Amino acid sequence: MKKLLPIPLLSLTALLTGLLSAAFAADGAATYQPAHYDLSALPAYAPAQRVTGVLRIYGTPLEALVGKWANAFRGYHGQVRLNAYLINTSQAFAGLVTGSADIGLMGHRQWRNGFQAFQAQFGYAPLEIKFATGSYDDPQGTTPGLMFIVNKNNPLAGLTLEQIDGIYGAQRTGGWVNGQWSTAVARGPEKNIRTWGQLGITGELADKPIHLLGSDVTLSNWADLIEREAFQGGTKWNPALIEAPRADIGTKAKGKTRDQQILDAVEQDPAAIGFIFQRVINANHGDVRVLPLAAKAGGPFVAPSALAFFDASYPLHNGAYIYLNRVPGQPLGVREKEFVKFILSREGQQIIANDRQFIPLSAEQIKAELAKLE
Repeated sequence: MKKLLPIPLLSLTALLTGLLSAAFAADGAATYQPAHYDLSALPAYAPAQRVTGVLRIYGTPLEALVGKWANAFRGYHGQVRLNAYLINTSQAFAGLVTGSADIGLMGHRQWRNGFQAFQAQFGYAPLEIKFATGSYDDPQGTTPGLMFIVNKNNPLAGLTLEQIDGIYGAQRTGGWVNGQWSTAVARGPEKNIRTWGQLGITGELADKPIHLLGSDVTLSNWADLIEREAFQGGTKWNPALIEAPRADIGTKAKGKTRDQQILDAVEQDPAAIGFIFQRVINANHGDVRVLPLAAKAGGPFVAPSALAFFDASYPLHNGAYIYLNRVPGQPLGVREKEFVKFILSREGQQIIANDRQFIPLSAEQIKAELAKLE
């Protein structure tokens, strides 16, 4: 049975979420100061067409955020109603493929199997709209970007995405680019980086093997991020990687989460490198060094920060997405288009900033996403 969430119930959900957030803050995050994002360059929402009827949205359980959007949107379009089925991420594409949803809402980018299912059903790709950037270090955030950490005595200055591929990746015959297999991203074993000397490190570490740590590389948002951005769509990992599920109950029973194990290992081993989230480093007072990253060789190295996520200059930031079923060459439905335009407006992005689960998009990114609607 579909879950109909009228506007008042969504508002109640938002209120309860706010109370829970306040309780969380009182329990240790009260001193955190959220980053400020200048949204003045974003376009204000200006309705182009009158919207009525029911808008169906399926996907990730972001009831509080969707409720705030819906209440504000109804200030412009009082006769629109929202049918929200926000149970889990998989429902976004399930709703689109079955025709039950107008909008698929996802807290991360869809994985390859979802794109393939949609393509098989309709013969074309879904319209993908990025509506927010994942969090950096906010305790209330979600879909965080990745930090690469080394021991504080390790002299490595930074990493390029190609070097991350060399360290964590492996020889491959191709990769998945926009849901299609491509041999253009194939690479041989000569690009493998297995010792610190291959990264220009001299001294005691030069001939030592790189000890790799990570989590959930089989199928997860952060593994997908590395595969897309560093491996160029490849899915082959260095077999020397020591990884485990972040939610490993057995690990927790020993008194250490997987995140804490990664921090401990890097703190104790000058030859170790790991990937993790900034909020985890902060919460555990990790005594490690976070590496700045460069998108390509010769490019600027960018240290991670909330503002580097906001302007997209840090290469391994994450994102949250909306998916729509638009037949190529045909216009998008009025309800869907106006609602997405609102989300991408200054008002919609300010709601994202205030909500704190995600980081809003910059004006440059908003312009690119709005262009996809035309």
